[in-house]
Amino acid sequence: MRLGVLFSGGKDSTLALYKAMKDNEIACLISVQSKNPESYMFHTPNINLVEHQAKALILPLIITSTKGEKEKELKELETAIAIAKSKYNLDGIVTGAVASVYQASRIQAICEKLDLKIINPLWHEDQVQILREIIKDKFKVLIIGVFGEGMDKFLGKEIDEEFITEIIKSKEKYGINPAGEGGEFESFVLNGPIFHKSLSIKKSHFEGEIDSRIMVIDSIIVRE
Repeated sequence: MRLGVLFSGGKDSTLALYKAMKDNEIACLISVQSKNPESYMFHTPNINLVEHQAKALILPLIITSTKGEKEKELKELETAIAIAKSKYNLDGIVTGAVASVYQASRIQAICEKLDLKIINPLWHEDQVQILREIIKDKFKVLIIGVFGEGMDKFLGKEIDEEFITEIIKSKEKYGINPAGEGGEFESFVLNGPIFHKSLSIKKSHFEGEIDSRIMVIDSIIVRE
């Protein structure tokens, strides 16, 4: 199938892209950039940098923006998907949904309306296993947002074996979701097996308070 991928630049949408492209043609990436950091639907930290990731992946990118008002933001998503379908003759849409019924059900409704199939490669996959797949497949992923008790120590860190060990401890102590499905953390992918160019951070800074802050990437370099 010819597919469009809902892409945030984080680990889940990137891993979903990686899995979907093994048996399908990826025609484009679709990104919705929300102005509301509390968006129910969309990843927001450093979302403006998806253009650099798309260049590194050598994939076309469709971007739309939204104020991020609950439910209303779905209209902007529908518009972006409709544009992508028309421009790239899509058969379906790929999402990085893991466990969020809210997100998955709403994207499903949009796809049904637009006569598109929905592909959820990570749906109900074991969440620690997702982290292990990231390491096994050699993706370089940074934690760029933390939102929960005991999470501050992870900000700016790479997802590696040490991260998995510590996040499991945090799950046991605080009851967090190890894959960040409860909004405990956000991630940003710098490199991986599907990247034709790698990204490196030139300058960044932290904003917010302990256990509720983000790593703002001020400048980034795309390397050949």
